[in-house]
Amino acid sequence: MHKPYTYLALGDSYTIGEDVLLQESFPYQIVQMLRKEGYDMAAPEIIAKTGWTSEELQAGIAGYTFSARYDFVSLLIGVNNQYRQLDLIFYKQQFEALLIKAVELAGDKRDHVVVLSIPDYGVTPFAKEKDTVKISKEIDEYNNLGKALCIQYKIPYVDITESARATSDAASIAEDGLHPSAKEYAEWAGKLAEMFGNLMKK
Repeated sequence: MHKPYTYLALGDSYTIGEDVLLQESFPYQIVQMLRKEGYDMAAPEIIAKTGWTSEELQAGIAGYTFSARYDFVSLLIGVNNQYRQLDLIFYKQQFEALLIKAVELAGDKRDHVVVLSIPDYGVTPFAKEKDTVKISKEIDEYNNLGKALCIQYKIPYVDITESARATSDAASIAEDGLHPSAKEYAEWAGKLAEMFGNLMKK
């Protein structure tokens, strides 16, 4: 008998869906979309906390008891490194270790791991009194580094940063003026659900 497909989401506030309902977070929306397509999906397993840096995510992973493997794993981390002005070199080392761990958790299937780019909070109302040009530039540096490592490790990379920058739609931002809304998370979820669905058809 086929077991339900499993999905592990690693990250920070963007992964848990800060300021929206749990069911509106992108990992839960992915599972809901795939269930509507007829796939037997278990509820997503989420290791993420608001404010976590890449180092704190590593610590969270170290203290967690995982299943033997997962059908899909997503990773989205780094905005808090930038926000706290931590050294990019440490992020590179930690992000690379997280990528390797994610592949291991996906049963060494690199195409079953997906990295999402870091959103640019510089375009949100939260940042209106901050140096938004500096924020955007540094977010780009983090994302360029992450994308390069994904290319090196042959891991799928999904850019959700540029589309969010291009819209000034207030409905795409949660009530806290910082985090994405359920509507924005649905955009991300749609991209990942399509990727996961294509893999399940193979």
